[in-house]
Amino acid sequence: MNVLDPNTVVNRAKKCLASVMILLSATTAIAQTRSDSIRTRFLNGNGKDVLVVCHRGDWRGYAENSLEGINSAINMGVDVVEIDLRRTADGELILMHDSRIDRSTTGKGKVAELTLDSIKNVYLRSGVGERTPYRVPTLKEVLVAVKGRVMLNLDKAADYFDQVWQLAEETGTTSQIIMKSTAPAADIKAKYGQYLDRLIYIPVVRLDKPGALEIIKENDELLNCPAYEVTFADSLSTMPPKVNELIGGRKRIWYNSLWSTLAGGHDDFASLNNPAEGYGYLLDNGATVIQTDQPAYLIKYLKAIGRRNEDN
Repeated sequence: MNVLDPNTVVNRAKKCLASVMILLSATTAIAQTRSDSIRTRFLNGNGKDVLVVCHRGDWRGYAENSLEGINSAINMGVDVVEIDLRRTADGELILMHDSRIDRSTTGKGKVAELTLDSIKNVYLRSGVGERTPYRVPTLKEVLVAVKGRVMLNLDKAADYFDQVWQLAEETGTTSQIIMKSTAPAADIKAKYGQYLDRLIYIPVVRLDKPGALEIIKENDELLNCPAYEVTFADSLSTMPPKVNELIGGRKRIWYNSLWSTLAGGHDDFASLNNPAEGYGYLLDNGATVIQTDQPAYLIKYLKAIGRRNEDN
């Protein structure tokens, strides 16, 4: 019987342990999803890369708040898809911007007065009002479809916070959710504080209103928010540089380039004419998240100026 030298045994044990650690590291790397990577970058307040949010999915190519439009946006390479929530008469959360289904579908009526079955019988309309082959999806259907693929920014969802959480838990997508509100920080902490260590919450701050900087400071103190969504209508506003001075480099600053009154004229339309005048202005004032209706164009511009990694 051969007796191994104690040093040999120790060395072999160390090699075995090292092999196990390497295997575990590789498994962890494989397990990390695209949405995990996006979340990590979103929470990095001093990150210089710019995250792109697609407003209501690719509604120009499909239909707003459609599953098909969401998939198209993901394929473009966006980091976050913004969707809107409403609750039906029988308590189901669906994707719908308006309180009525008249504008965006072939049906009529208030969401709150219609059952899910009746809404599932209508078709979504395109951006120019024509009927499409697409149906209204439920939030659960969307969560299942995008698991691990993208972050979701839920608009008009604060009143359904508890139900959203339940569905996210059920589908294993809590880490992909971004909730937002204009409510006071103290109210958010009192009502939803139990959720805020797992999903991302960001305040929406109107810079044209008095006390905007104080609102940011209050949210920073009570909630330690990772980002702030800010809007301003006045093209001569002096607030964007002040916001950048206050939180730029430690928190992400989120601007909406959807239309003029959300970005002081530095919107998608201005950017299509001259991106330096639109997106460039927002970037110069600290934007590291931009919500847009032109995601492919914005991504191309960001790559051209070195503000976005090729593998995003």
